[in-house]
Amino acid sequence: MPDAAPRPPSPGELPWVLEALLFVADEPQPLSALARAAGVSETAARRALQQLAADYEARGLRLLEDGQKYQLGAAPEYAPYIEAMLGTGPGQRLSRAALETLTIIAYRQPCTRAEIEAIRGVNSDRHVAILEQRGLIEQAGTADTPGRPRLYRTTMRFLEHFGIQSPRDLPPLPEPPAEEHIDAAI
Repeated sequence: MPDAAPRPPSPGELPWVLEALLFVADEPQPLSALARAAGVSETAARRALQQLAADYEARGLRLLEDGQKYQLGAAPEYAPYIEAMLGTGPGQRLSRAALETLTIIAYRQPCTRAEIEAIRGVNSDRHVAILEQRGLIEQAGTADTPGRPRLYRTTMRFLEHFGIQSPRDLPPLPEPPAEEHIDAAI
């Protein structure tokens, strides 16, 4: 006889059940999959994940969330220790052009390569490819415009790399300077 489904966890136990699920997951998990595995509603799972995220604030872990999926990650303040252990770091630097491209995607996601190039004013094919290769961006579908261009969005690796928990945590963009009107006397 196959094992019966586990009993749904109590509300106090649910954050720890979700923590265990995220710990063993090989990749970021959608809320629906976490709720289904725990045998609870998505609303209950979301509340428990919020509690888990709050509990992590005083620890070395963070709950990363990109608006669609969740994953456990290290707190950014411990990155130097992780780099020392894993031997990562300076060799992973991005060029200024790649950072510009990544910034556009992060703030406008999802966006097309044409939108990126319209803002930067130069071809960005190479930089998009590098960012995709490094796992910082991914394809998020196609636009409903002629040619069906690819849409790009940031990944969980992006969140980990920059030490933020969600794209909502990006700092606000500075306001553009007001145009000065100079009245020329003729």
